[in-house]
Amino acid sequence: MVEVAFFAGAIGALGGAIAVIALRNPFYSVLALIVHLVSLAGLFLLLYAQFVAAAQVIVYAGAVMVLYLFVSAYVGGIEEPIWEPIAGQRLLAMLLGAAIFIELSIAIVGTGLTAIGSEGPTIPDSFGSPEAIGELLLEKFLIAFEASSLLLLAAAIGAVVLAGRTKQSAGTSGEAAVDTAEPASPIAPSPAGSGREAEQSAEVS
Repeated sequence: MVEVAFFAGAIGALGGAIAVIALRNPFYSVLALIVHLVSLAGLFLLLYAQFVAAAQVIVYAGAVMVLYLFVSAYVGGIEEPIWEPIAGQRLLAMLLGAAIFIELSIAIVGTGLTAIGSEGPTIPDSFGSPEAIGELLLEKFLIAFEASSLLLLAAAIGAVVLAGRTKQSAGTSGEAAVDTAEPASPIAPSPAGSGREAEQSAEVS
């Protein structure tokens, strides 16, 4: 049963992560990220980290994702430009992604090979408890914890500012198009000898 839960969580985590970068609609990408975070919470439960799993669902899949959904709904659907703002950024992104993948693969495979033939790590009784998590976050990983909080706040503020500028530029361009539109030409007067006058002259002749 543990193996089935592990593979289900792993498939959900990998599938959600791939959907986040594969989907073009930001709203659906946020929903895929929620699936990814919930799957990670299930994997934390398998590691006996109940507090981390609960925080993963309540904080990240709950509060933070509500903020992301609000920003996505406020920004709306914005078409991505065909041209690249930075030349060669796609090639650079693929190279960096491949480097990170190779590094993680080496770390995971190396750790797995060293654990073969052993009984696994010794987990203390306080592992995953609120006390242990708070000690790590507020002592060992305090800078990283605060930096991630500031990063999320800056990303939300930046998205709202960019959305406001986009709407203002769209409204300004629409007003300019209306002002520069040519006025409709008045109805030209019918020339002499046309219409009713032409019919009367035809009857007289």
